[in-house]
Amino acid sequence: MLITFIVLIAASVFFVWGKIRSDIVGLCALVVLMFGEILTPEEALSGFSNSIVIMMIGLFVVGGAIFQTGLAKMISSRLLKMSGNSELWLFVFTFLGTAVIGAFVSNTGTVALMLPITVSLAMSANMNVGRLLMPMAFASSMGGMTTLIGTPPNLVIQNLLQQAGYEGFSFFSFAPVGFISIAVGLFVLIPLSRWFLSRKSEKEREPGSGGKTLRELVKEYSLAENLYRAAVVESSLCVGKKLSDLEITRRYQVSVLEIRRRHGSNHRFLKTAGQEMAGPNTELQVGDVVYLSGDFTHVEQLISEYRLKMVDTHRLELAENTVEQQDFTFTEIGIAELIVMSGSRLVNQPIGHLGFRSSYGVNVLGIQRKRSYILRDLKNQKVQANDILLVQGMWADIGRMSKNTSDWVVVGQPLEEAAKVTLDHKAPIAGTIMLLMIVAMTLGIVPSVTAVMVAALLMVLTGCFRNVEAAYKTINWESVVLIASMLPMSSALEKTGASAIVSETLVNGLGDYGPMVLLAGIYFTTSLLTMFISNTATAVLLAPIAMQSAVEIGVSPYPFVLAVAVAASMCFASPFSTPPNALVMPAGHYTFMDYVKVGLPLQVVMGVVMILLLPVLFPF
Repeated sequence: MLITFIVLIAASVFFVWGKIRSDIVGLCALVVLMFGEILTPEEALSGFSNSIVIMMIGLFVVGGAIFQTGLAKMISSRLLKMSGNSELWLFVFTFLGTAVIGAFVSNTGTVALMLPITVSLAMSANMNVGRLLMPMAFASSMGGMTTLIGTPPNLVIQNLLQQAGYEGFSFFSFAPVGFISIAVGLFVLIPLSRWFLSRKSEKEREPGSGGKTLRELVKEYSLAENLYRAAVVESSLCVGKKLSDLEITRRYQVSVLEIRRRHGSNHRFLKTAGQEMAGPNTELQVGDVVYLSGDFTHVEQLISEYRLKMVDTHRLELAENTVEQQDFTFTEIGIAELIVMSGSRLVNQPIGHLGFRSSYGVNVLGIQRKRSYILRDLKNQKVQANDILLVQGMWADIGRMSKNTSDWVVVGQPLEEAAKVTLDHKAPIAGTIMLLMIVAMTLGIVPSVTAVMVAALLMVLTGCFRNVEAAYKTINWESVVLIASMLPMSSALEKTGASAIVSETLVNGLGDYGPMVLLAGIYFTTSLLTMFISNTATAVLLAPIAMQSAVEIGVSPYPFVLAVAVAASMCFASPFSTPPNALVMPAGHYTFMDYVKVGLPLQVVMGVVMILLLPVLFPF
């Protein structure tokens, strides 16, 4: 028993510390329990064959297909368009649309999908985007409480009940709890978001700014101060040569952003002549103006060696020979920010190896990292999780990047790109498969895990993914391994009697005051712990204790295990308690105190409501 307690406490400490991945912590705990002979190898590895883990893998694939076929984006866009330009209705439909999608797919994926759409709609309504993003993240968690598959804690308690010989929940057994949480969340967040998240009046927003105007982005990243222009004249040594042959980036550590040509094109960036995105096959001509980004010494060396002509850096050439200081306008080409997700393949890769220009036709202009800005020698800078990359390119190309929700989230799309629905011809197939899966699970035609696995397999076989590898990429293996490695912990707690001791302590301390007080103690213990470790790990650890406590005082375990699932999912007071909370933090420019001001009151109110209503919905 002592070993089990030590492992449990050590795992909790490492979860809170956050310096080691949670799945690695879970595996280490599992290995220690095996070496301590608390669990046999078969018991320790049972989590990896558990139906909840297999179901989670299938649900990741199904959810990924819903995203990749454009079905989820179509649904959310239609819902949000109903709001028009009303701030109140925009808030309501954003919240409800997110909750609906969050009921069927992962909350992280839901927020990644809704983030750029919400930003664009907020800008169209001239509304502070910060007022929408945090409530949207909260809504994804509340929506997850409406169905059996909406959030991992629901699956955890379902598995626990069935293993203990109790009847499990049906697909929509959680729906009353979820609907109440959504209603409470909407009622509380409308005033709280207005009081604490509307810090200042909004300036007129231009498309693609991610909550900031494009002029603010230009100023924030000091683009004008780091932009140099060189004209190609008849005596230049680069006339008629391709950029790939010149190897400018490799030789001079200078980036060629674009080429300006006076050929009467309507495509204008920085109020200048017609432009072309600089690519390896771009051939320089006399009269071209080359836009360069890099250290001035290196730019000067490049200009000298190729006999180019330096153009006044801080004046913009206009088609009509007029001059305007620092006046940036964006039409077909603009700038946008990307938030790099924690599990992205970009992490620890140098910018120069990412192939943004060859794959998407965009340039990386700068990196924002922990409130500091990196603008020089970008090709050798290694990307870190939660970096914000400033990219430049055609708005259509930036919009195309939004389809990759596993590596980054595009914050800075123009409205017409964000609201545009890419309805792939496979979307009806994906919708039909998901609907059949829900019907099968609701009616109990087949076991839930069977319905999910068949649906996942059909998504792949019917071509809802480009290939099988794309389906595997949608699976969050860290979450899968974490749950699989932590599930046996409940067996260890039960075998050693540790859960009985903890539950007896709770019962002795609170049981005399009645089941309602004990329920409140379990709920707020879970709620407090979830602020420091993941909601899934919290549910795995506390659900067995909640069940044991209910058994000891002779009441139904359903409201007690539900209290654990709800409290684990309804954690709003910290940006680090759930991935959606963390994902919107940089995009909404929130501070930790913003989550405390808005999330803590919501978390307390939600707890009081649930403690009062859970025994009504699921009697003792």
